[in-house]
Amino acid sequence: MMLTLHFCSNSRAQRVLWLLEELKLSYKLNKIKFHPSELKSEEHRKRHPLGRVPVLEDNDVTIYESGAIIEYIIAKYDNRGLKPDVEDKLFPDYLQWYHYCEGMVMPPMNTIVVHTLILPPDRRDPEVLRQAQNLLAKSIRPVDSILEKNKFLIRDEISGVDFMLGHALFMAFNLKCVSEEMENILRYLDFIKSLESFQKAINS
Repeated sequence: MMLTLHFCSNSRAQRVLWLLEELKLSYKLNKIKFHPSELKSEEHRKRHPLGRVPVLEDNDVTIYESGAIIEYIIAKYDNRGLKPDVEDKLFPDYLQWYHYCEGMVMPPMNTIVVHTLILPPDRRDPEVLRQAQNLLAKSIRPVDSILEKNKFLIRDEISGVDFMLGHALFMAFNLKCVSEEMENILRYLDFIKSLESFQKAINS
């Protein structure tokens, strides 16, 4: 096994690195600057046609999209029971919250990033930004509720959902979109930030 993760800091690639660290898998980390000169290079476009990260190479397999990569790693290399069995009563919850991340949380977050970091100031739209911030707050409120009863997102042990949705909550917090009233999310974020595997992911 030779896993190579093509990685940018402050990106969805942190999700994958967190998982690799949590499973204590051997891997090579190829750090790429978040700049067109590297992301859009001919070399990287051979890995991902749009020049994005993360990309995982596993011997002769190349796979991109963070959710797909996490599913792939769990299916092939999980030694922790990170995905409930199909007969497990938590299986529907696992699927729902795993996909809730990209389906509900990330779209408004992407808009916020565009209108606070990517676009030049004269092209940013305050009303679009306000609407996206409101939608993101509404989207993560149900997550605060499920954390009332669980240490991690769907149970008291880590699962694949945490690498997806947990990381998205961390990003939302960094964008100042987690209010003080979301005490369960704040408690959860303090907890995952204490994990050595998470620290490795966000500081690489």
